[in-house]
Amino acid sequence: MERGLGWIDRHTRALCEASDAIWQYAEVGLQEHRSAALVADYLAREGFAVELGVAGMPTALVAGFGSGGPVIGFLGEYDALPGLSQAISPRQEPLVPGGAGHGCGHNLLGVGSMAAAIALKHQLESDGREGTVRFYGCPAEETLVGKVFMAREGLFDALDAALTWHPMTFNTIWSASSLAMNSVKFVFHGRASHAAASPDLGISALDAVELMNIGVNFLREHVVQDARIHYVITKGGGEPNIVPAKAESWYYVRAPERSQVTAIYDRIISIAQGAAMMTGASLEISFQVGCYNYLSNPVLAGLLEDNMRKAPGPAFTPEDHAFARAIEASFAPGQKLAALRGFNVPPELAAAVAALTLHEGIASPFDTGRVMPGSTDVGDVSWLTPTGQLTAACWPVGTASHSWQATACSGAPMGHQGMLLAAKAMAMTGYDLMTNAELLCKAKAALERATGGKRPPSPIPPDLTPPLDQLSEHRP
Repeated sequence: MERGLGWIDRHTRALCEASDAIWQYAEVGLQEHRSAALVADYLAREGFAVELGVAGMPTALVAGFGSGGPVIGFLGEYDALPGLSQAISPRQEPLVPGGAGHGCGHNLLGVGSMAAAIALKHQLESDGREGTVRFYGCPAEETLVGKVFMAREGLFDALDAALTWHPMTFNTIWSASSLAMNSVKFVFHGRASHAAASPDLGISALDAVELMNIGVNFLREHVVQDARIHYVITKGGGEPNIVPAKAESWYYVRAPERSQVTAIYDRIISIAQGAAMMTGASLEISFQVGCYNYLSNPVLAGLLEDNMRKAPGPAFTPEDHAFARAIEASFAPGQKLAALRGFNVPPELAAAVAALTLHEGIASPFDTGRVMPGSTDVGDVSWLTPTGQLTAACWPVGTASHSWQATACSGAPMGHQGMLLAAKAMAMTGYDLMTNAELLCKAKAALERATGGKRPPSPIPPDLTPPLDQLSEHRP
């Protein structure tokens, strides 16, 4: 991989500038127009054939280089999170009050995966080898949309393997499963009336939302231990003197298996219908998306770990360490240990790990066989093709995902170190798969064992279209 890794070294500055530009754009899911265009243009200049606007999403793209097999794909993301605008500062300082920010580091994720794809392309050219390299620009991971719709359209079907990564606080392999999920909006329609003079003539849609939420909160006692149900009220009425004619809540329903999600979801629908009956409101159910749990492929996980150890590790500077210590000082009491539990760090390791500020080594996977208490649409890809995923240290140990601290670090130089490590390890792993048919056969056999050899049905209806305006109120 000398030619490919050399390309990354020679283009480090340009890659970091691309990541920083996407960090500045801070575009939320399905609104990532400038971010997607930057990635598409970069890939086109490197000789990839780029198709932008796939699967009904203007900011989704597939870029390809080469011909024949094997076909190795790299998964990238670039969506930001609402409300997490933040300067590169160890104090909470929004750049745009109420604006979006990269509190999950997807600016680094997308560029790191893109760099791996380009590096592998240069190595194949140097060797004169056949094979196809693909990069997938996947929008709206935060709302679990992009890859699910891309998978339903068959965009991953030709892949022999998929590789990706995620900014985190450790250099290791993501071996845990994740939670399958349904995302759904419940819209109640009532009748407006003067809340004081003629309340008897009104039907409160907000009452229906609140009654539904109460019913769901009682349901929590009767679901599997690892299930998660959470919601926000996205519309609750205008002013107190008007009986709300329309109200809406947005739910995420999660569990370790899709079948468990379906069972809980069916009960929640019954609760919503009951709330409508109790108030006289009508109910509209707006299904947004569903996703599968993640299947880590043990063959690809082993390759990624080996190559992380071979690649040059993160070279944090004294300035990086100083910034990390300042970020660490902003943590809430007990945050470090709580964050480590969330990342499935075993209790016997937690105290030693909590003593670190920046993780500079390579850790063996510590989450194998566990379930991460979150969801990712990488799960839908992992059921279709062998999928491997690593994490790289871009934030201080103890940093919570989806926080202003994560946003600050994702735009700081320390984030670049993890991005470059991930790019090199993934490029090397892609090359191993391109040049060793036996490894691919073993990875595919592992996937077949995990799925029973069955292709899972799409978790979304065939006529459902991507919710392009889902976060439109958060446009820059």
